[in-house]
Amino acid sequence: MSLDDPVIITCSISGAVANREQCPAIPYTPEDYAAEARRAVDEGAVMLHIHARKPDGTPSHDAEDFEAIVAAIQAEVDDVIINLSTGTIGVPLEQRIAYLRAVRPDIAALNMGSMNYAKYSSRRKDFVFHTVFENSFDTIMTLVKAMNELGIKPEHECFDSGHVANLDPLLDMGLLTPPLQVSCVMGVTGGIRPTAKNLAHMSEQIPDVAHEWGVIGISRQQWSLLAAAVALGGNVRAGVEDNFYLPGGEMARSNGDLIAAAREIVTSTGRRPATVAEARERLATPKRVPSAST
Repeated sequence: MSLDDPVIITCSISGAVANREQCPAIPYTPEDYAAEARRAVDEGAVMLHIHARKPDGTPSHDAEDFEAIVAAIQAEVDDVIINLSTGTIGVPLEQRIAYLRAVRPDIAALNMGSMNYAKYSSRRKDFVFHTVFENSFDTIMTLVKAMNELGIKPEHECFDSGHVANLDPLLDMGLLTPPLQVSCVMGVTGGIRPTAKNLAHMSEQIPDVAHEWGVIGISRQQWSLLAAAVALGGNVRAGVEDNFYLPGGEMARSNGDLIAAAREIVTSTGRRPATVAEARERLATPKRVPSAST
């Protein structure tokens, strides 16, 4: 790996589970999102993965909340790749497609398989929560067809190696167009264990077509996984959705702190952060030009 192989750094700017009682850096209002976007971009992030919230912090899947957040970010940051989540439990597909249609982001995350999804506490000897995360082929194909219609690039989130294999039939049907963006999500109870060996295994399973791949490490194992991904030629993601804590154990003050730590890992391996122009070229997501009527 070298400076000629830049790393696409994504910021997971706000998840849908935690709140400010757990981490004060989590943005709630569109203005909060814009400020966090500025901090992340200033530290090297070129893509923002977004879960929407209402101004009181309640997670939202309403188009108007996504629109307000994205508009605030785009007013603050000249150019950044917008990536909206579609992963949720109990929200109708029609509602998820409605906010994709309203915002038309560059990229939308696409979860590639159903699974048990849980958080377990060894201190309590019990689950904090557990549920089934439904992502059937019917769900996946419905979302892919909508993304194709809207000109949105899928980000294929794979929580286990079998999810990577789910790309094969979609490629064979012609529903996916390379380059693919594949993210190996590691550290969720119910998915693959977060080890460097497992990351190498997952990255080797990605179909042999032009693609970009990276790691999403959940909780404090994130930092060793990011280092492994960079060494293996992959991209990285950090942000308060995935992990609140810096490598030294202190809580991050902002998404900018987490992206700065990710950038240090990238540069310490002899690679460098990609520019937004480089990321757009590699992901085949050209900057959208506003229509004359807007």
